[in-house]
Amino acid sequence: MSFAAQLQSNVSAELLYEEFLERAIAFTLCTIPSCVFLFVNGTMLFTLRSKAVFRVTCRYILLFNLLFADTVHLVLCQVLFLLSACGIRLTYPVCGTLTTFANLTNVISPLTLMVMSLERYIAVCFALRHATIVTIRNTRLAVAAVWTFCSLHDTLRVILVLDFPFEDLESLQMNDVCSDLTMWLGSRSKTYDNAFTGLLFVSAAAVIFLSYTGVIIAARSASTGKASALKARNTLMLHLVQLCLILSSTIYSPMLLALRKIVTHVVFSRLHRFLYVLMILFPRCLSSLIYGLRDQAIRPVLLGHLCCRLKRKTVAVSG
Repeated sequence: MSFAAQLQSNVSAELLYEEFLERAIAFTLCTIPSCVFLFVNGTMLFTLRSKAVFRVTCRYILLFNLLFADTVHLVLCQVLFLLSACGIRLTYPVCGTLTTFANLTNVISPLTLMVMSLERYIAVCFALRHATIVTIRNTRLAVAAVWTFCSLHDTLRVILVLDFPFEDLESLQMNDVCSDLTMWLGSRSKTYDNAFTGLLFVSAAAVIFLSYTGVIIAARSASTGKASALKARNTLMLHLVQLCLILSSTIYSPMLLALRKIVTHVVFSRLHRFLYVLMILFPRCLSSLIYGLRDQAIRPVLLGHLCCRLKRKTVAVSG
């Protein structure tokens, strides 16, 4: 009996060690790319505030708002992922706060892409009136309207969640890890979230597609600059690609819920990490790369800041 007990103890210890090692590797592989993306996004945000021309140009103001929302969303998603990977269970109020802010920044991105598409459409199709329509004041009002709308949406979500009878629970401690799915407390909350997400992305796709169509029509007109229209068309295509990438992140939680029911725990953990990098980290890091490296005005400044910081870090390490 003692030998069998010792053997079972050794096997259990080995399994615990393998589980710990796998979690440590997963933590490293998911955290390092996230830190790199946050560094690039932070440098891009600093670049957009480093020169006066970026601070007073409307499309750069909108780009800053998009990057800021993506960066905050990436931070919150990384926190939720690490809590989930470590198996840490929160209370409902703490989880609700984290998921509310994560949802807020997630909704801001497609709405900002809609505004950016309209700005490009006006720049091409109403070039003579662009300076009077797209002003700094109007741009800031549009950004404020986006944040206000998203805040109202999140407030309604909180009201639907509070409708759940928490007083009937023995404890506010959650039985599962924190995520959007675990905060769907009741059918109304789930129905509202699904309906709002569908309406949001259909509306954003329609605005971007109609703007793209208008720019193509304008490009064929002799009165419109061909180079300007072509550049605006490519920009709108990038907006549409970015919207599709953001849309993919909305099916992340439902996909995990479905996978959990059909695969083993080990397979689910590995798929969780893979899908997190593919559907959460990847779309949020592309904004800096797509818009930063493509823009002729931002690119040299961004690369200068990145190279300067990397050189400073190298000197500091060698010193």
